[in-house]
Amino acid sequence: MVVLKRIMLDVLKPHKPDSLEFSQAIARAGEDYRVCLTVIEMDENTETLQLEVEGSSIDFTAIESAITSMGGSLHSIDQVEVQNESDNG
Repeated sequence: MVVLKRIMLDVLKPHKPDSLEFSQAIARAGEDYRVCLTVIEMDENTETLQLEVEGSSIDFTAIESAITSMGGSLHSIDQVEVQNESDNG
């Protein structure tokens, strides 16, 4: 089975929730997610973010859902890291 280990996203979000709340909500989308959020650009109403998520098996749909539930939108998937893990232990 091929699992997603790391993903880097370009995200647009409103100023609220703030970056800390936003990254914590993304981290809660998975059991062992590590989130690194960098604000790339700010304007009057929005922030452009570089969002990096790492974990043992990332659920992209859960991350995308968390982003949209907070008023954000996914602009692009900029980088991915996947790993083929053997089904027989």
